Amino acid sequence: MYIRNLKEDIRAVKERDPAARNGFEIFMCYPGFHAVRWHRRAHALWKRGLRFLPRFISANVRFFTGVDIHPGAVIGKGLFIDHASGVVIGETAVVGDNVTIYQGATLGGTGKDTGKRHPTIGNDVVIAAGAKILGPFKVGNGSKIGAGAVVLQEVPPYCTVVGVPGRIVKRAACPHGRPVGSCDTCDLKDCEEKRPNLDQIHLPDPIKVEIAELRSRIESLEALLKEETKEEAFHETV
Repeated sequence: MYIRNLKEDIRAVKERDPAARNGFEIFMCYPGFHAVRWHRRAHALWKRGLRFLPRFISANVRFFTGVDIHPGAVIGKGLFIDHASGVVIGETAVVGDNVTIYQGATLGGTGKDTGKRHPTIGNDVVIAAGAKILGPFKVGNGSKIGAGAVVLQEVPPYCTVVGVPGRIVKRAACPHGRPVGSCDTCDLKDCEEKRPNLDQIHLPDPIKVEIAELRSRIESLEALLKEETKEEAFHETV
């Protein structure tokens, strides 16, 4: 089990980071990789009922890597934390398989909930730099959270969320042609469409779209006003 998880964690980094040259370099030099590996040990102790030792481990990992993962958080296989620094994952957070998290991202709570306080992240989700996902809701499989977004409510599968507060600006169908409600049960292996989409450049900009719509409306109103002014001037001369 240990060796299999180790290979999965190394594979996740190698597939999603073009700067990663080989497994040895990843094992020795990647703080996000080390944070995940130590969390797996701390979480195993946490599940056995221990409390101080797992917290002590997580505190030291935060000091050395800049990643704060509570030992109670549940993390699936293939998690890749790129650049690591500033990532926070709360106690009741659940992270699915093949998730990518960039620096400064937070899976936290709002301070108003009890029990389950942190988000559940589906498989193949990409959480960009500085994004904040706050509250006990789910982010569906294959979704993408844009840089700096603040997400405060549930995100369906295969959606793109940007802005503050986070808004869904793009919805995509399941790449397997399944109904949206069945996406969470996808069990296809080695599927190209299931791999995380790391494109953070071509995200829709809702503010830009609204400004363009307002500009177009203003130009239409100005043209209409100009025509009416011409008609009034014509009638006055007649």
